[in-house]
Amino acid sequence: MWLWIVGVLIFGYSIGCLHGSGVAQKISGINLKETGVKNAGASNATIVLGKKFGALVAAIDIGKGAVAVLFVQYFAENAELPGDIIALLLFLAGAAAVIGHNFPFYMNFNGGKGTATVIGVLLAIDWKIGLIGFLLFVIVALVTDFLVFGVLMLYATLIAMAVWADGYWPVVIAALLFFTAIWKHIENFQRMKERSEKRISAVFKKKK
Repeated sequence: MWLWIVGVLIFGYSIGCLHGSGVAQKISGINLKETGVKNAGASNATIVLGKKFGALVAAIDIGKGAVAVLFVQYFAENAELPGDIIALLLFLAGAAAVIGHNFPFYMNFNGGKGTATVIGVLLAIDWKIGLIGFLLFVIVALVTDFLVFGVLMLYATLIAMAVWADGYWPVVIAALLFFTAIWKHIENFQRMKERSEKRISAVFKKKK
């Protein structure tokens, strides 16, 4: 059991460390950690490099979240593990991927904010609920004109998903990710208070 947990955490974290922003930097020559809001994620890629690069980074980061969960699911189900253990391992894999994205060792543990990666995790664990979460993310973000409010809906969906899973550990994991997301977005709330936070409408008016 512990070997499964350790293996899943290492695998998920390693996958999470593979940043779409790194691909964007190789193509564009621009380090997203040094410009814009200095965040290695799809939102900053969109702000700095435009919508095409933002979509590229988002696709890679969503993909790695999904791959982390689906890979673990495949091997856990083939090993015929109990349902509650599989649920635990899936949420651990997803959480580790998000943590790897947010705190990659080669970026001095200061990477992105995990938004795209958690979308991939949601879709991989349960694509129907994940799709609902994604739609809530889009709707809330567009209505409020601030991405961060949509992001919180993603994590609320993950908690709701965890409540329906076997065992209580998925709820604990989802709750910890939720609080981590709030902590990672403190600067966004601070910029909103200072009226300097980028609005979605302003970002997508760019013609790149």
